Amino acid sequence: MKLIIGLGNIGDKYCFTRHNAGFMVLDMLAIDNNLSFKQDTKLKSFITKLKMGEDDILLAKPTTFMNLSGEAVRAIMDYYKIPVNDILIIYDDISLDLGRIRFRANGSDGGHNGIKSIIKHTGTKDFARLKIGIGPQPNIPSENFVLQNFSKEQLLVLKDTLLKSIEAVDFYFKNGMEKAQNKFN
Repeated sequence: MKLIIGLGNIGDKYCFTRHNAGFMVLDMLAIDNNLSFKQDTKLKSFITKLKMGEDDILLAKPTTFMNLSGEAVRAIMDYYKIPVNDILIIYDDISLDLGRIRFRANGSDGGHNGIKSIIKHTGTKDFARLKIGIGPQPNIPSENFVLQNFSKEQLLVLKDTLLKSIEAVDFYFKNGMEKAQNKFN
């Protein structure tokens, strides 16, 4: 079994904020496949399962809020015995312009508290990521910017980005990281 974690914050207040780009990708993936998420309090996440080719893929949206995302990732990994190399984390990236996506095989947290928490709880920086661009950031603190809603114009760009992200996830699972980076980065 493989695991895709979309990062975000739960609650209507955060639904369309920039920080919820990871949740949005998973929501669109679920809608496209007629799936619905169910809350699993033990795993600190909303969970659903997807069949992608030969792979069973668990889709998870942590209920821990962004800064504690690693708690949910660890709980799911331990319960389902999923190794870190079978995980893809999808999240917002303030340093990428809106409309861009980027695969990374590993790396630092880049100032992203959700990724910082996952590194802490998994004990490694070596996990696959798909970054969703939400920038450029205006001259305001990043913690304020990421919790703002997208404008109507930005939502149109975001919709195309989410569709491209779903295509990218499918391609990644069929072809691997290097080919996905070459095609989508």
